[in-house]
Amino acid sequence: MFGLFNPSIERRRAKAAASARGALAAYYRTPVQPDSTPASELRLLALDIETTGLDPRKDTVLSIGYVPVDGSTIVFAGSHHRILAADAEVGQSAIFHGITDDQLTGGMPVEDAIAEELEALAGRVLLAHFAMIETRFLSRICEKLYGAPLVVPVVDTLVLHDRLINRGFDDEARAGELRLWNARSRYGLPRYPAHDALTDALACAELYLAHLAEVSQDYPQSLKSLKS
Repeated sequence: MFGLFNPSIERRRAKAAASARGALAAYYRTPVQPDSTPASELRLLALDIETTGLDPRKDTVLSIGYVPVDGSTIVFAGSHHRILAADAEVGQSAIFHGITDDQLTGGMPVEDAIAEELEALAGRVLLAHFAMIETRFLSRICEKLYGAPLVVPVVDTLVLHDRLINRGFDDEARAGELRLWNARSRYGLPRYPAHDALTDALACAELYLAHLAEVSQDYPQSLKSLKS
């Protein structure tokens, strides 16, 4: 079923699928795209989360924003932004994301929001900037809700930008150069108000397409050349 896809991902997905329940089990029933998929046909989901901190063992996801990317097209009609009914107080993290405790009280139930996100992600590649944050938090939630981790193919725009600017021995990125908004400046992309999940997901999608346009001039891109 997985053909040319990375065997390690294939094995991890099969293991997770064997114990997954509910929405995660449904997610695993949709095959992943093979490594040979050209970038022009690649289907991704640009995704961002806002949290109370960086440790998925003790911190909480407060909001999720995502937008599909089909080939070179951002599909705005498929975008969603959900504030979760998180059992947490935002504390000092509100300085960064602007989400209040009152908003969390009226937020979407976590299981409903994650089920919706998994349905949107099925058959797509997760696209994020520093994707480790999204994958670790979402996988931990899936383990709690559905009994198995989330194993998903990933394209990380931070990794792509690092590859692009670190082409030689002395070309290491300077501090901050890999941040989303600094990476966007390479292409003259606008600086949006940061730390809104949907805005950041859109910013990541735009950065991905700008990067793709640049590197595709050298040679055709595929999932294999783009994934992390």
